[in-house]
Amino acid sequence: MSKLLYITANPKTAEQSYSLAVGEAFLEAYRNERPNDEVIRLDLYEMDIPYIDTDVFSGWGKLQQGTAFEQLSADEKDKVSRINALTEQFIAVDKYVFVTPFWNFSFPPKMKAYIDSICIAGKTFRYTAQGPVGLLTDKLAVHIQARGGVYSEGPAKELEFGDRYLKTIFGFLGIPSVDSIIVEGMAQMPDEAEAIKEKAIAQAREAAVSFAKERVHTS
Repeated sequence: MSKLLYITANPKTAEQSYSLAVGEAFLEAYRNERPNDEVIRLDLYEMDIPYIDTDVFSGWGKLQQGTAFEQLSADEKDKVSRINALTEQFIAVDKYVFVTPFWNFSFPPKMKAYIDSICIAGKTFRYTAQGPVGLLTDKLAVHIQARGGVYSEGPAKELEFGDRYLKTIFGFLGIPSVDSIIVEGMAQMPDEAEAIKEKAIAQAREAAVSFAKERVHTS
């Protein structure tokens, strides 16, 4: 049995959102293939995700200097504990499904805050003399993203910083297998929006079957 973390960053519902609709289709197909896997849903808009701020840096600095956790301020303890819990949860699962809309060439700020909470030196990556090395080499990931325009090709391709950024992060953390399911062009071609959505849903279901069969390689 594997554990899958299903992470969404969208204030809309699946009825209102292309990315969430495709994500739900993916998840349903995955569960049909692996009904015994544990699926943990994270709706980032319903969660407390601390920003890396003065309290966090101060708390981390004190702990590095040997200060006992109990001696941190209340805000430092709350934020450092919360980030630690998110990191440990991320490490403890086998597979990830990230579902995001495409906002202003990237994704919602809630997703960036979450990424900041899981990129922790000594836990998900480490520094070496040759540079940083990712520690999550036994994980698998999928990114599902909806874009109103077309950014996979053509003149707008270089403006796509959502999927590219997440793939960079996955690589940084050592995750070896990453797939992307992109639904795009609905706003640019509104008459074709429903057909684009249905095609992406079909692709998501097919990808979910393959993702369910992929093995997590443990060292």
